[in-house]
Amino acid sequence: MTMTSPIRVLVVDDHTLFRRGLIALLAGDTRFAVVAEAADAGEAYRRASEEQPDVILLDNHLPGVSGVDALAGLKQAAPQARVVMLTVSEDERDLASALRGGACGYLLKTVDSDDLATAILHTMAGDSVVSPEMTSKLVNAFQTKQGNTEPESLPVSDPIRSLSPREREILSHIARGASNKEIARALDIAETTVKIHVQHILRKLNFSSRVQAAVYATGRVT
Repeated sequence: MTMTSPIRVLVVDDHTLFRRGLIALLAGDTRFAVVAEAADAGEAYRRASEEQPDVILLDNHLPGVSGVDALAGLKQAAPQARVVMLTVSEDERDLASALRGGACGYLLKTVDSDDLATAILHTMAGDSVVSPEMTSKLVNAFQTKQGNTEPESLPVSDPIRSLSPREREILSHIARGASNKEIARALDIAETTVKIHVQHILRKLNFSSRVQAAVYATGRVT
């Protein structure tokens, strides 16, 4: 039997209690191994360079240099690491800056343990992960930027035309920032069914994350 090595994690957060609690949480899951911790950007750079983690869980509100501003240095210190922001900030500007800076995910600290573990696994698979609450903010920012123009008719070549009516319905919920659980409740179907539909939607649209699908769908589906 081939044993899979645990995902090596660096935790960066200046709040000692939260940092230690997060480390204890991850330590209880054999899929992860916390190889280092840091309380500020400078320490994070050193530990990332020394340990070369697979994933860096990074708070934004750090003393001195913010997490968003630390992204470039962390990517240089550990080029292969997937950086996931784990923060209390629901500011869409922080979200946009983090994604532009190279973060692979943006999660709020209210995320539950199972969703956090799933998010880490998704980032290792090459996906982007964003808390549902922040997905809606990202879509709202995109809509504001585009203005209030009426959506144009879909061109014949638009990939959305390849979606089934149910898939388009689910995509419209994704565009509003709904989670799989919320979509399942709204459509009175099983959450596992929603997950399967989402996978089909992403494959048909050639996207790797629901965030990309949400932004793409804005103004195209209702």
